[in-house]
Amino acid sequence: MEAKGSIWQRVLDHLSSAGEVWMGFIERLRMASSSPKIQDSGADAASASESAAEDERPARSIPAELPVLPLKNTVIFPMTVVPLLVGKPRSVKLVDEVVLGDRLVALVALRGPDVEDPGPNDLHNMGTVGMIHRFAKAPDGTIHVVVQGIERVRITEYTQAQPYMKARISTAPDVAEESVELEALTRNATELFRQLVSLASYLPEEMVMAIMDTGDARQLAYMIATGLRMDILDAQEVLEADDVRDKLRKLIVLLTREVEVLEMGKQIQTEAKSEMEKVQREFFLREQLKAIKKELGEESEQEIEINELRDKIEKAGMPEEASKEALRELDRLSKLPTAAAEYSVIRTYLGWLTELPWQVTTEDTLGISHARQVLDEDHYDLEKVKERILEYLAVRKLREERNSEPSEDEEALDHIRKEREGAILCFVGPPGVGKTSLGQSIARALGRKFIRQSLGGMRDEAEIRGHRRTYIGAMPGRIIQALRRAGSKNPVFMLDEVDKIGSDFRGDPASALLEVLDPEQNREFRDHYLDVPFDLSQVMFITTGNVLDTIPAPLRDRMEILTLSGYTEEEKVRIAQAYLIPRQIRENGLRSDEIEFTEAAVGRIIRDYTREAGVRNLEREIGSVCRKIATQIAEGQERDGSIDREDVPEHLGKPKYYFDAAERTEMPGVATGLAWTPAGGDILFIEASKMRGSKGFTLTGQLGDVMKESAQAALTFVRSKANELDLDPAFFEGTDIHLHVPAGAIPKDGPSAGVTMATALASLLTGKRVSSKVGMTGEITLRGQVLPVGGIKAKVLAAHRTGLRTVILPKRNEPDLEEVPEDVRKVMDFILVDRVEQVFEAALLDGTDADEARE
Repeated sequence: MEAKGSIWQRVLDHLSSAGEVWMGFIERLRMASSSPKIQDSGADAASASESAAEDERPARSIPAELPVLPLKNTVIFPMTVVPLLVGKPRSVKLVDEVVLGDRLVALVALRGPDVEDPGPNDLHNMGTVGMIHRFAKAPDGTIHVVVQGIERVRITEYTQAQPYMKARISTAPDVAEESVELEALTRNATELFRQLVSLASYLPEEMVMAIMDTGDARQLAYMIATGLRMDILDAQEVLEADDVRDKLRKLIVLLTREVEVLEMGKQIQTEAKSEMEKVQREFFLREQLKAIKKELGEESEQEIEINELRDKIEKAGMPEEASKEALRELDRLSKLPTAAAEYSVIRTYLGWLTELPWQVTTEDTLGISHARQVLDEDHYDLEKVKERILEYLAVRKLREERNSEPSEDEEALDHIRKEREGAILCFVGPPGVGKTSLGQSIARALGRKFIRQSLGGMRDEAEIRGHRRTYIGAMPGRIIQALRRAGSKNPVFMLDEVDKIGSDFRGDPASALLEVLDPEQNREFRDHYLDVPFDLSQVMFITTGNVLDTIPAPLRDRMEILTLSGYTEEEKVRIAQAYLIPRQIRENGLRSDEIEFTEAAVGRIIRDYTREAGVRNLEREIGSVCRKIATQIAEGQERDGSIDREDVPEHLGKPKYYFDAAERTEMPGVATGLAWTPAGGDILFIEASKMRGSKGFTLTGQLGDVMKESAQAALTFVRSKANELDLDPAFFEGTDIHLHVPAGAIPKDGPSAGVTMATALASLLTGKRVSSKVGMTGEITLRGQVLPVGGIKAKVLAAHRTGLRTVILPKRNEPDLEEVPEDVRKVMDFILVDRVEQVFEAALLDGTDADEARE
């Protein structure tokens, strides 16, 4: 007994330091030890030998009827000591009366945890007789008691329900027959419990020694059941098992499961620890390095970086809101360890804020003559665009000169709309007319930096406004990125191909541009990434596009539209001689004395090898000639460097384009019309044919709805004028008419071909040919009126380019002729009409000689 008592004493000493969690277990071990010291709070202290005798009280000393104390989520085993908290009034009354008697009570677990007012049917049939050893009332009315389990009992009959339950009981001693199986179970349970103690931090190592010193299998089972974590149903099952072997089998199953869970948890913890060791080690080393530097009076790398960022923020010249946000983020950064994930996010954000040109501008070159000289050097013609740029410079110059003068009319100041400093222009025209290069020339004339961003195919709104910082890898939009690269807040910013912006589920970039290109809003442009206002009002925005139709109306409304039409042949010749030929000579490694293009050669290239509004294909063909000359020079061939009209086919092959208007109009029913396309003006032929039939009217050539309606209107008008045209009024009764527009693979639409269709039908039915030198355009009505149309300059240039010399136009389009170059107007005849009859008179020929006479 003394050895056993010393082991228990070591267990108690270890458990005493474990805190309140182990208080109950300490009490149980203390009561089960050889020298119990539990005192009665309401009577004299019992001696150690008397307490030991109570532990082994025989079953016959237990009364046949006992009060029943229901237990919630608790099962008390024999030979154990457990602290209990009694709070229900009926249970408090039970304890008050029991402590005045023999202190014995039946401790029975509830079947369910949610029973508020338990009755006999809510309790298990098996429980434990317990003796109350300690009794103390708390100020809140509850009672703290310590009970010792004595023996298992079975409830046979309840004899009282109020004020508390009483029941007849019968003892149910455990069966523990000595056998090899019992010995094996005991050893297995002991080994598993030893493993459990080695894995569980809540069990002291001394418990293993106490278990191994226990020679009683019944006591071993209850000791393990007391220390093992298990559900209330499992604990009740262990209590109700009559044979100690059954108890041990159940405990072995529970021990095995608990050991497996703890081993898995230990494995997970080991793996996590190994992954964190490197990071922790680096963190500890950094902290040590910081401490060492602090002792030496040196600043850490993080402090140096924080101070550098603070200086950059002060020098950046940010507005108040941006400065406050930057300092707030800097304060957060200073409190974070460098290894934190958010550290790099904040550091990148502050880098963007400090590197933006908040107050950095380039000084404008406001000399009007200098700007005119630069624009003329880089581009031929384009007078309207050059004039608009010079106007912008003149306004800037006057503002700077007069801002220093005192303002006498302070009431005239606009307190709502601020002065606009930038300009938002939109260059619209066919490809190759110099829209993009014109932006570079403007930047050079103004002395500003030039930025170009292509918007073609853009579908994501974040490309304009950026991504919010909550996303991984977030960045500002293209506007802010470009301004940081430029290092200036007043560059010339070209947004190329604005008419080719798309949209999908990621948003509409064109809608995002509304804020960028609105002078009333872009003073406080908020990029999603920066989330602070940035002033774009000093940026000169220039957008380019081929057509206006695909640009949304709200966006189009915010821009000043400048239309760039195609070039005439003479203009192309001058552009080629002044710009294209010298550039191709340089790019192909030639000298200016090794090749020379005559004006006639350039003219033939323009007429026979290109058909465009711009000059891209022209430059391409000139480059092809230069490469062939370079090849001959590299091979050592002797040759004359002059390229004349007759030499062009030798280098470029057979002509690609022909003037076939005369051939196409040799027979009645074919008329030459003028059309507008995104690539500039062009001509189209409208052919009509008739056959025997019954009022059939067929339209082919991939025509749109508007063009089909124009054809129907033209036929109706011609039929209504049968008498004036010397036609049989009933000619349509036995006739089918087919109207075709060649180049059937190309979609065509619009009302401007109305007069051409009417002329083709009139030519077909009257048998009179249409002049091969005449082109026409105009919309018609059923009454024969000719209405104005658009694209006059492009159409006239197309007529001039293809060799037509007479153009029939609506009379109300006469003001548009002022935009046509003067050299073109001099060589062409313009017939202005307001009735279709006038078109017939001017276009239809009476005989074969009339066409020659007209020339």
